[in-house]
Amino acid sequence: MTDAKNKQRLFELAFGHMATQTVATAARLGLADTLGDGERTGTEIAAALGTDEATTIQLCSALAAFGVLTQAESGHFRLTEVGALLRTDRADSLHSFTRVFTDPAVQGAWRELDTAVRTGKSTFGTVHGKPFFEYVAGDADLSVHFPATLRQSAAQTAEALRDHYDFGAFGTVADIGGGSGVVLAAVLAAHPGLRGILYDTATAVGNAEAVLTAAGVADRCTVVSGDVGTEVPAGADLYLIRNVLHYADDDRAVAVLANIRRAIPPQGRLLIVDPVMPRTVDGSLPDTMYLSDLHMRLIGAGTGRNKDEFAGLCSRAGFTVTGFSLLPAPMAFALIEAAPGDGDH
Repeated sequence: MTDAKNKQRLFELAFGHMATQTVATAARLGLADTLGDGERTGTEIAAALGTDEATTIQLCSALAAFGVLTQAESGHFRLTEVGALLRTDRADSLHSFTRVFTDPAVQGAWRELDTAVRTGKSTFGTVHGKPFFEYVAGDADLSVHFPATLRQSAAQTAEALRDHYDFGAFGTVADIGGGSGVVLAAVLAAHPGLRGILYDTATAVGNAEAVLTAAGVADRCTVVSGDVGTEVPAGADLYLIRNVLHYADDDRAVAVLANIRRAIPPQGRLLIVDPVMPRTVDGSLPDTMYLSDLHMRLIGAGTGRNKDEFAGLCSRAGFTVTGFSLLPAPMAFALIEAAPGDGDH
């Protein structure tokens, strides 16, 4: 790049937190829902939102510069396809996702990144006086938007999984740590001959019957509550564990996998769905995955791992990795298949 482009790139990185707060403000104000499919002037948007006219126009102009809005010669603003993802009435809405990652509490942990780099320790608990998940449970905004973000991620995973793994080769799949059952419901709906076991905490599976019923698969699925770190139910020949190990340190990850190893039949298979980091930064993942990896460190909920590290965890728990593949973008998730083996178990 030329010197001017290099400087512009660094300016963009240094100003990044300002862009974050601009989009965060739009999400908190409900600007996308206010615009909907139509267009309004900045004055009309301010009147609808009850905000200051001049500052609202500045906000909308910045959002137009970022490609979240467009502005016509008449001064009217309209949502772009990017901005429309902030609408709450869309099935693929990223409103809750945006609210979570721009939440002041989350941003507070990020402001202490230098502390994490110096010490190797998480910062969220230090800043807020309690662990991330405990804080989320007691926060009016995060307790709504964090579960919604997890459900959205699960829905995206479910859509990708249907076309990238042969579930039809099995009789019963157990979704370990499967939450409300969004992924399992999609898998069962796509494979009428398959039965399911949904396993997670009592709170996590609280809405599972409604999800499974809506998908028309409740009669083929058993819902069981418990702690993945203590035991998992037997009775399946495929064990699916999605985005669980990512939130665990190595010892807990091995403990969870060892519980599955004790339950799985000799000819069964384990399918891990998790982000997998490359050994070097090679462009195979979007840059946001590296930010996500740092985020996990800051909130004290696990870390990203590469293929060799996942293979090592599996070996310690008595599994042998037999296959690896990437789900299509923008998922940035991988499928790791493993079979029961001797390993270090």
